[in-house]
Amino acid sequence: MKYRIAGALTPLIGLLGWIYGAPLTPLQVSTALFHRPRISNPVPKHSTFGWASSNWSGYAITQTAPYTSITGQWIVPSVAPSNKATYSSAWIGIDGFNNSDLIQTGTEQDYSQGSAHYYAWWEILPAAETTISSMTIHPGDHMSASITNDGNGDWTIEIQDNSTGQSFSTVQAYSGPGASAEWIMEAPTIGGHIATLANYGETTFDPGTVNGGNPGLTASDGGVMIQQNKQVSTPSLPDSDTDGFNVAYGASVPPAPAS
Repeated sequence: MKYRIAGALTPLIGLLGWIYGAPLTPLQVSTALFHRPRISNPVPKHSTFGWASSNWSGYAITQTAPYTSITGQWIVPSVAPSNKATYSSAWIGIDGFNNSDLIQTGTEQDYSQGSAHYYAWWEILPAAETTISSMTIHPGDHMSASITNDGNGDWTIEIQDNSTGQSFSTVQAYSGPGASAEWIMEAPTIGGHIATLANYGETTFDPGTVNGGNPGLTASDGGVMIQQNKQVSTPSLPDSDTDGFNVAYGASVPPAPAS
């Protein structure tokens, strides 16, 4: 399949970009960008939250596994201009928090070659992401997505742009254990390196469900992103009905969304 071929080329394309300091073109981004399981970092002293990572921030739950379905809604954030290429991925997924499996779908918000780039994608590790070329994504769009175990090893991945009415659905084989469910802002991986997180401002994930019910988020389910010894992405506390949160670029804890 095409995305598996692209994934095989990823290390070479990404390595050249990193060696020569050149930002990747949009075409290269679409064929060279991976999302990864959580890479754990020590939790900062006095943190409100339960985990830290060099590539994830947001919320992940494990207590009620196995997970056979997840839903989520979020607003596509607007990325700020930067002197070098920066990247951000907003997504929902199952697995990846404490294992190497991961099924996910979301939106990309990147800044490279003097302009911002936005698009939708889905991914099942170890393959690279598959760009959803039939959808056109803009900052401020309200997205919804779901991932559902249909049985017999088949899973349905669905994503919709509620602002434009565009939608996409695919059925794929997946055999992960369903050990975690998550709503994440990620710094993706390019050529084996974690990218610099784009300044995405702030966005909202709300509401979300797992296995058809309220996820019951708590502060200990939340996590911050640490890059180069700096906290660069921070979620809010859960909202009052424990199914959503805000997440913001930087080290400050944003207020929770209104339920």
